[in-house]
Amino acid sequence: MSETGHPPTSPSAVPGSVTPFADHAPAEAAHLRDATDLTAWTRRSRAGRRRRRITAVAGAVAGLLTLTAVALPSPFIIESPGPTFNTIGEFEGEPVITVNGAETYPTEGQLDLTTVYVSGAPTGWTTFLDVMRSWVDPTASVIPQELVYPSGTTSEEVNAENSAAMATSQSWAVAAALENLGIDYRQTLFVAGFTEDSQATDLLQPEDQLVTADGIEVTGLEGLKNRLNDSGGEPVDLGIVRDGQERTVEVPVYEGAQGEWLMGVFLDSDFEFPLDVAITLENVGGPSAGLMFALGIVDELTPGAMAGGQHLAGTGTIDPDGTVGEIGGIVQKVAGAQAGGARHFLAPEGNCAELAGSVPEGIEVYSVATLEQARTVVETVGSGETPQAPTCG
Repeated sequence: MSETGHPPTSPSAVPGSVTPFADHAPAEAAHLRDATDLTAWTRRSRAGRRRRRITAVAGAVAGLLTLTAVALPSPFIIESPGPTFNTIGEFEGEPVITVNGAETYPTEGQLDLTTVYVSGAPTGWTTFLDVMRSWVDPTASVIPQELVYPSGTTSEEVNAENSAAMATSQSWAVAAALENLGIDYRQTLFVAGFTEDSQATDLLQPEDQLVTADGIEVTGLEGLKNRLNDSGGEPVDLGIVRDGQERTVEVPVYEGAQGEWLMGVFLDSDFEFPLDVAITLENVGGPSAGLMFALGIVDELTPGAMAGGQHLAGTGTIDPDGTVGEIGGIVQKVAGAQAGGARHFLAPEGNCAELAGSVPEGIEVYSVATLEQARTVVETVGSGETPQAPTCG
């Protein structure tokens, strides 16, 4: 039946057909055989088309479900390299750091603070497609949301916390810079909480202001530490102000891991500086810019261009005593600095191990534990020499 366009069908596959070897079969039987063959082929063809339609529909549904799945919000947060900002340069036409009340000096080069883009709840959302892309990106990190934010955390809470941390880092950066330069300032200390080892929980209360230690005025954290270490393990008489009333309490101390004497008290502080420092930088939150702010302030207040025209970047929290603390997203920050043109990077000592095998070509990463060490690296690079500091990666 060549006119049908179908290939010949084996008669043995068709019920009621005549065996092809039956030469005595009447013509009517042969005609019946051909008609039966065609009917069977048509049935099979229709069934095949139905199966193809079902398969196509099933494939479309599966594809739609897959697309829907990868487009749905995921329970992951993605960290990726963010922009950099020159602390001794300008942001939107205004100096990032402005110092009033003291003589300042011209700067040259770049001391970039680095940032990380954080995508995901509660401030946004990521899809599973985003997550899959980030898994194969060496400069991105994928982190379960619950490891970063407690359940129920809102975007408003995150933004408020980041803004507060940025404000604190700026104040502490000014304090650290002045401490490094030997410029006096006043720091008022308040009780914020207690460690598990503290024996002061029944003696002090949150918001107590610390005024004296063993009769000596407390003007900053370093002075308080000195008084505690001078105690030799004996209780310290703290003069405090609580609800506007002055009183004295005897607070026991205990020996810390480094041999220092501690009260086991977390402290908050206010500052009185002999100069005004304004930092202009919007839409950047968190405490990790402290080190680079402090370096920028030191550069503004010292003769000569500390960076010497070189392009450096870095990250790290800063304490008023100049201690550089660990931060998150170190891999992304180094990658962002390198992409931004920096050739030297200052990393907190505590983050150095995370950079093993992750430092891109073209940038040298130096490990620093204090503002003084970081300043030495900057000045050495600025003079065209190689810093004698440990490196990361």
